[in-house]
Amino acid sequence: MNKTILALSAAALALTGTTAIAQHRGAHNPDTDGNGSVTLTEMQAASAERFARMDANGDGVINAADSQARGAQMFARADANGDGELTAAEMQAAREARKADRPERGERSERRAKRGGDRTERMAQRFAQADTDNSGGLSQAELAAMHEARGERGKRGNRGGKRGGMFLSADANGDQAISRAEFDAAVQARFAKLDSDGNGAISAEEREAHKAERRAERQAKRGERRGQ
Repeated sequence: MNKTILALSAAALALTGTTAIAQHRGAHNPDTDGNGSVTLTEMQAASAERFARMDANGDGVINAADSQARGAQMFARADANGDGELTAAEMQAAREARKADRPERGERSERRAKRGGDRTERMAQRFAQADTDNSGGLSQAELAAMHEARGERGKRGNRGGKRGGMFLSADANGDQAISRAEFDAAVQARFAKLDSDGNGAISAEEREAHKAERRAERQAKRGERRGQ
């Protein structure tokens, strides 16, 4: 269970390193001077804010306890009628609210729109399978079991997965928790990778090059899966 919960922390760490830079907007824009490039100082400042949000209990480490606390907070916000279970409608409303906060652009939005019908049907099937007591709603335990089952399937299909690798690289001492020092080291390593010319700033061109590289990697993996 802890490994599955900590995978969520790995995902958030990934946002700090790549997505937050590549798609920065509004108050979360790390480019504080507006010159079109992100320095290590700017990235570290944005990362410090993200770490504080992820460290829900303020103990200086990101671990299972923080993820559980954030999960409980998200559950409570989505549980509109406060009955301790999430209906399909409440879950859909929560997803729509998240989408409104983080609008998608470009080809990702187009891909999601094309498979919208299939996604809705899959979500309905997953909901029915997870609702083990047939109450018409998912408790926190049922929701956690569903996410853990999906995580296990994802690991089998992805052979460890990118997020697992990211978490392992950040968790330097292997204690299943990310300290502030480990977090800062991972951010600095990520910055060095994105700053391909080593001039101390990540330019728009470097961000675009990194996105193109990731697209090529995804396409290559899809080709490999189709060939199997």
